[in-house]
Amino acid sequence: MSVIVPLNIMAQDAIERLLDAAFGSDRHGRTAYLIRDGMPWLPQLSFGIEDEKGQLIGSLQSWPVALAHQDGSQTPLVMVGPVAVDPSAQGTGHGRAMMDAVVTAARAQKSDPLMMIGDPEYYGRFWGFSAEGTGGWDCPGPFEARRLLALSVDGRPISGQGMLGPRIAVRA
Repeated sequence: MSVIVPLNIMAQDAIERLLDAAFGSDRHGRTAYLIRDGMPWLPQLSFGIEDEKGQLIGSLQSWPVALAHQDGSQTPLVMVGPVAVDPSAQGTGHGRAMMDAVVTAARAQKSDPLMMIGDPEYYGRFWGFSAEGTGGWDCPGPFEARRLLALSVDGRPISGQGMLGPRIAVRA
C-alpha cells in the first residue's frame, strides 16, 4: 500500500531520479524552473508517495515565488509542481492524492495563493485552479496563458500585473 509522506524525509537524489524518470533529464530549461530559479522548495507544502517497499514513486514540490510589479513591489505566491509520478505508477491516483494534500495543507496554513502551469480542465475541475486572475501575469520563458493557473486558498481574489519569478526579500 502506498502512503503520502512529507517530501523532506526522502533523499534528494531519489527525488531527482523520480523527476528525471517522469519528465526527462532536460527538464531544467522549462519555464517553471526559470520562475522558481534558486529557491528552496517549501517542506510544509511538499509531499511524496512511498510504495510498500519504501521507494519514492511520487513527488510534489511547492516553491516560494512572487509576481513582481513595475513599482518594485511583489505579490507572494506558492508555485505548485512539478507533480511527478513514476511511469510505472502513473494513472493510479497518486498525483491527485498529492494535489489533495497540498491544497488541504495550504488552506489549513492559510498560505499565499497557489499558482501553477498546468491543464486548466484537470486542475480546475478537481481543485478550482483557473486562469481567471492571471491575465496580467508574464513568465521568463514561453508559456500558454490559458495554462497559467492560480487558486486562492482563502477566497480573496487573485489578480495583478507583472513578471513571475523567485521570491526575493524586499525592504519595507
